[in-house]
Amino acid sequence: MPVRPPAMLVAGPPASGKTVLGNAIARRLGAALLDLDVLTRPLTAVVGALLDTDDLDDARLASATRNARYETLYDAAADNLAIGNAVVLVAPFTSERHSPDVWRAVAGRLADAGGRPSLVWLRASPALLRDRMSTRAAGRDRAKLADVDAFLDRLDLDPPAVDHVAVDAASPLEAQVSAVLDALPRLRQ
Repeated sequence: MPVRPPAMLVAGPPASGKTVLGNAIARRLGAALLDLDVLTRPLTAVVGALLDTDDLDDARLASATRNARYETLYDAAADNLAIGNAVVLVAPFTSERHSPDVWRAVAGRLADAGGRPSLVWLRASPALLRDRMSTRAAGRDRAKLADVDAFLDRLDLDPPAVDHVAVDAASPLEAQVSAVLDALPRLRQ
């Protein structure tokens, strides 16, 4: 029986290092990297312009695009898994990590496409997130940095309510990658 390729979902709060870790895992696994923002940015920008916002955290933009954005991500993952490619998905995965029912549906969809789904959670302290957002000074953080304490107070930093691999976002990247890859044998069961 052929080995089912991994389908790693990398989640964490803003500035926790999801994209950096996802890139590193994908490189090590030879996997397709599927980043929610990259896959959906052009169409999200169109909707954002209609709503007069470019902030993905804006409630109007998020509610108008969330389902379609994640469907795009999962469709791309399923297509890759169906032809035997490992995938690394990068996104906040808020609903998926909070609701066992939502997680089961997503994991089932990826398993039906031929993959072995697993969730990776980047644990990060508010101080680390503040430092990283300030250092990267990205446009997407402009509104968050305007009142960073209020933003950080609103963040949900609780671990997922579903089975996951926890990774310390403050640890060196190679240690993060090793923590995820070392968990792969356990995840195969």
